[in-house]
Amino acid sequence: MKMSISELDKYWFYCVVQFSRDNQLNQAAKRFSVTGDGHFYVYISVALLFFHPHGQHFFNLVLGSFIVEFPLYLLLKNSIRRHRPCHALAGFNSGFEPSDKFSLPSGHTAGAFVFASVVNVVFPVLAPIAFAWACFVGLSRIALGVHYPLDILAGAALGMGAVILVVQLMQ
Repeated sequence: MKMSISELDKYWFYCVVQFSRDNQLNQAAKRFSVTGDGHFYVYISVALLFFHPHGQHFFNLVLGSFIVEFPLYLLLKNSIRRHRPCHALAGFNSGFEPSDKFSLPSGHTAGAFVFASVVNVVFPVLAPIAFAWACFVGLSRIALGVHYPLDILAGAALGMGAVILVVQLMQ
């Protein structure tokens, strides 16, 4: 039996949601999701700016990358207009209300991957931790019922792509 991309996306969505609820990981998902809200990036970037020799480079990459990523995120989200699973799937109750109606790409995931990618450029030894954290932010968004897996993949690609572009422009 062949499944369409949309059917696979829904299938993996339900797998992650079911796993998180069966293992009572919903509270952990909420806590991980919050770390991708955005203020975290500002605090760390500003702290590094003042207290680390590579802080200026880190700050510039984060700022430049978000200047590229955020308008593209808004353009894509408001052009594609894919409804979130918590609003689109009949009978599904996420118990979590997102800030907007559309899901593709995941902004939390895009931001997390911007941050992880900048960590990879400036502090490569910390990259495995940063990318693991970014993946958990993305998974948390699925577990909370507000994104499909493809939204997460698109957000990760957008975040990493923005950093790659900014690194190239800054050289």
